[in-house]
Formats: sequence, C-alpha cells, structure tokens
Amino acid sequence: MLPVANLHLKELASATVEFFALRTPTYRPQDLEEDQRLTLTPVHDPERVPLRQRLDEATCRQPGLSLNMKRDTDETRRELTRTHAEMMKLQERCKLLEKTLFETREMLKARDQEIEKLRGSQPDADDEPDRRLDENPGSILDENRALSKTTEVFMTRTDSWSGAQVVQAIHDLNSEILQFSAAATDLCSFAKTATSPKLVSQATQDTASRLGPSVVRILSGRDHSQDPILVQLALQGCISTCIARALSVFCMGFPTKADAVLTQIYSHMYAAEPQPTSSKWRALTHRHIHTMYPYLSDYSSNELAETMYRWSADILLVAGCQGYGKGSLASREGLKTRFGEQVRRITKTACKLAQVTKEEIMSTCFEIIAVEHGDSFDSHRMFDSFGEYGMSRGAIITTTELGLRCRTRKSGEASGTDDPATEIRMLMPPKVVLDSVLDFVDPR
Repeated sequence: MLPVANLHLKELASATVEFFALRTPTYRPQDLEEDQRLTLTPVHDPERVPLRQRLDEATCRQPGLSLNMKRDTDETRRELTRTHAEMMKLQERCKLLEKTLFETREMLKARDQEIEKLRGSQPDADDEPDRRLDENPGSILDENRALSKTTEVFMTRTDSWSGAQVVQAIHDLNSEILQFSAAATDLCSFAKTATSPKLVSQATQDTASRLGPSVVRILSGRDHSQDPILVQLALQGCISTCIARALSVFCMGFPTKADAVLTQIYSHMYAAEPQPTSSKWRALTHRHIHTMYPYLSDYSSNELAETMYRWSADILLVAGCQGYGKGSLASREGLKTRFGEQVRRITKTACKLAQVTKEEIMSTCFEIIAVEHGDSFDSHRMFDSFGEYGMSRGAIITTTELGLRCRTRKSGEASGTDDPATEIRMLMPPKVVLDSVLDFVDPR
C-alpha cells in the first residue's frame, strides 16, 4: 500500500510544480531538472492571451451570437442610410420652400409699391378703393393670377410637334401614295378599246370635273398597255388632290355650311389677333368639335377612303383598264378588296395630320398643299417631277406629291413696322407634272 501512495504523491507534486512553473513570470525551463523539463505540458494563461484572440474563440464557441450581432449591425447601417436620404430630401424641400417664400415676399413687396403709387395718384375721394386694396391684398393677387392664366392660355407658343416631324409625316404619306399607285397600275391590264362605253363616259366626265381636262386627255388619248406610267402619275395626282382638299377645311367630316362659318371666323381672327391667340382658338374649337361628336374621326376617315376608291376606279376606267364589275380593279369594290389595308394607312395618316396641324401647333399654321390643274408653273413654289430630263414647259397637269407650307403671323415689332405681317415659308414644295411630261413618255 505505501509504494502506491508514494507514487501518487509524486505525480501530484510534479503536476503542482509544472502548474506553478508555467504561470510564473520569471520561469525559466533550465532551472528544472532534466526529467521535469521534458514532461512539462504547456498551459495557456488566459491573462496572457490577447483580447482579440479571446473574442474570436468566444465567437467560434457561440456562432449564433455572432450572426445576431452582424444582423443588428447591418440593420443599423441601413437605417442610417435611410435616415440620411430622408434628411437630404428634407433639406431640398426646405430650400424650395425658402425660395418660394422669397418670391412671395418679393411679389408682395412689388404689390405694396403699386398700392402706394395708386394711393399717391388717386384723390382723397378715392380712399375707399385704396382701403380695399390694403384690407384684401390676397383677393387682388388671386384676381391678377387668374387674369394672367387666362392670358397665358391664348398666348402660349408651345408646339407638341416640330416642323421636322410634320415634314417627315408628309414624306411618309407621299411614299404610301406612290406605293398604292404603282401596285394598282401593275395589276391592271390596259387596252385602247373601252370595255363599257357607258361607264367610261360617266367616269370621263367625273374625272374632268375633279382633276381637269388635261388628265382625261392623256389617259384616254394614249395606249397604256406597254407603258402605264401616265396612269400611275394620274393615280398619284388623284390621291394627293383628294387628301389636300380634305385637309384644307377647318374640320374634316364636319357639315359644309358649318365648316364654312368656322373657316370665316378663323380667317378673320387670324388677320386681327396675334398668332398664338388665333392658333389657340382654332385648337380649342377643333378639339371640342370632336368631343361633341366622338365618331366624327371614324366618319371622316371612311368618307375619305370611299372618295379615293371612287376617284381611282374612274381613272382606271378612263385609261382603258380591262374588265368591270365588283371583281375588277376598275371598281370601288375591287380596289377596296385588294388595297383596303393600304388605303386605310393613307387615311389614318391624313387624319393624324389634320389633328396635329389643327390642335398641336401654336407657333405657326401648317398647310398641306397640292397645286391645282391649269395653274402656271413657279419653280420657287413647286418642283417639276421630270425637270431633270428636260425643260419644264406647259401648264400643270396634276400634283404627284404633297407639299408643306407654314404661315406665321408676326407682330409689328417683329416685322419692323406698325402693322403685323404674315411670314410664308415653303418647307417642302409639292411635286407636279407638266405638259412637257409627254415629251419623255413613249408615244405608243
């Protein structure tokens, strides 16, 4: 029993020596016996371990606590960011309020000066109106503000469409007209002998009254079976003239007598009032007409399409298109069946241009123009479609491409005189065909 007890006591003593040796600041391993130096087990002193290492060890032992702390930190940062953004908004709003307050004070100061001037210029018997100004400055400001807004409505020069956009719309419209005319001409077969003399006679009279005798002469007096270019030009002139006449009225689709009255009122106002005033009246009147008659746009579009079908069918009949009846291209029904989609695009663009030129333009007055048959050729106002092939001569047969012109009523100061003046600019000259076109077409 004693040897065992001595063994345990020895081990206890060694462990004790090891414990205190490792925790003694002046500990040196060489002071121990050789066998003790070999058996010392290193023990970490918590007081010697750096604080960051202890925190890291604690974090490893408690990962849930670290995630919560990180989440709280991120939430605090986000809250600080939101608070900073709100503070910036409040600062901007404060600056705006300060500016508004400053402007209001300046306006009130100017109003007070006006009141003082009125008080000094008025006799004593007029003290009561001055007293009213002093007692109710707010009502006077409201009246002046309302008057200013009313004036601004009729003096604004803001345009929703630019001139370049209107010019581009006219280019697109002319392109659609050209494609329709070329396609209809290519699908027809022509002969010199008419297939239905009665229908051709009526179509000839109607076409002459619409587009002039020159168109009828070049259509009926020539054989188009080999080269139908003149028929294509006549169709272009037919559609262009039809659209130009439809857009020349005050409101498309409106009854003729009522439209004539509105046109006269607008013409008188245009000559007597500033440009923005007459333009605003025109825009408001046109807009309210369509508000009162919501189906007027669809009605005017359908009427324009039917007119183009009828005029085009008559031209094809006069030119000698073979076949007649509902299935023939020389009939309204045949053209509607084959080219209904193209004609709808043309009429849709024309109606949009009517709305834009009547309601969306305040600074000037845009006019979509076509030159009527029989007029003299003027190289400054129009363009000869075949001018590059030879000399332009003779009267105008028809217009093949629409043009654009703008009229602007200038004040006396702008024109340099006491009387207002009207500035006319040709933004896009219309293209026409003259009698000289016959010199460049195969006479067969």
